Amino acid sequence: MKENAKKVVIIVPTYNERDNIKALIEKLQTQFETMPHRMHILVVDDHSPDGTAAIVRQCQTRYPNLHLMGGKKDGLGAAYIRGMRHALENIQADVVFEMDADFSHKPEDVPRLMSEIDAGADFVIGSRYVKGGSIPGNWGLLRRLNSFFGNMAARYIAGIYQIQDCTAGFRAIRTSLLCRIDFKRLRVQGYAFQVALLHAAVSAGARIKEIPVSFIDRKYGDSKLGLSDIIEFIFNVWWLRLQSSKTFIRFGLVGAMGVFVNLGFFTLFLTMGMNKFIASPFAIELSIISNFLFNNFWTFRQRKTKDRIRIKGLKFNLVSVLTLGVSYSTFVGLSFAFPNIAPQLHQLFGIIPGMLINYLLNSYWTFKHVEDRDSDADKLKINKHCDWKCSKREDDPQHLSIGDI
Repeated sequence: MKENAKKVVIIVPTYNERDNIKALIEKLQTQFETMPHRMHILVVDDHSPDGTAAIVRQCQTRYPNLHLMGGKKDGLGAAYIRGMRHALENIQADVVFEMDADFSHKPEDVPRLMSEIDAGADFVIGSRYVKGGSIPGNWGLLRRLNSFFGNMAARYIAGIYQIQDCTAGFRAIRTSLLCRIDFKRLRVQGYAFQVALLHAAVSAGARIKEIPVSFIDRKYGDSKLGLSDIIEFIFNVWWLRLQSSKTFIRFGLVGAMGVFVNLGFFTLFLTMGMNKFIASPFAIELSIISNFLFNNFWTFRQRKTKDRIRIKGLKFNLVSVLTLGVSYSTFVGLSFAFPNIAPQLHQLFGIIPGMLINYLLNSYWTFKHVEDRDSDADKLKINKHCDWKCSKREDDPQHLSIGDI
């Protein structure tokens, strides 16, 4: 029965996972016995100094469907790209999984994700943030906030707000979808790869399904998430928005003009002898009015909104009050913390958080676009002419964009 079944490769990136990898392999093999597909495991080890690869080689003597490849430690994204390339070119996979080595993702959930692929999905996410999903109850406030705001940034800045868990690392993906994604343009190597790949899948019209899973904290080893990954993540979500959204580009231009309006009037008020703590909110309010006029009649002009102009005006003013409070509080705090710095710099840094909040609330609340009833379904349809099977062909070395990495 398995001869005509899908060939599935579970890609497991590792770095110093000797305490987890053997048990994970064995539990996955147990799950494979219940599945009607040709299941494989591909461990992508970044030259772990703890001997992770040696343990995998020992396991290979028992499991012929276990594969191992090494590589330079360049980050999670780089490891997944190497693994996907190998799964496509050397194993001829129909489906690939992304899965952590530390038991954060339950092997028992693999059949559940695969069943959604069998039902027609192109990209299945083991989601912590849909109904029935969960994160560990012992997570501290800082880790909860990090996860919440990271996911929120991916949804609302990168523009994939229809997905509840954008940063999840437990996924099943059709290789026919991967073949339509230009991996060279993702330009990420670390954890930001998860958001970049999901964004590319949404842009390609993938049928995406989220199913609830319980995320579990590792018992052995250490997390590999570092400061450089966080910086790359923040940069990447803004880069995705910049690349894919003309609206955001327009908003950025309007915001830049608002900066000049703000600083210009602030400087003018100071030269007129006005106290800086009074001049600041007046300058902020004038820049908000300027931004509203340009955003209403230019940036969001093409959006179909459900509210009348007076309701949008009321919403914009509520957002403006919040923006004013954030910007002014930042200005006051910096003024007292750094009294010897020019007040124009305090005013400038006060603009930044206010501008971010202003964009998010106005874009997704004041000027929220109302889709036609069938629009979301149309966006998720696959272009049938592109639904072809990836295969390695010597006469067409450029057919597989992932292979250029």
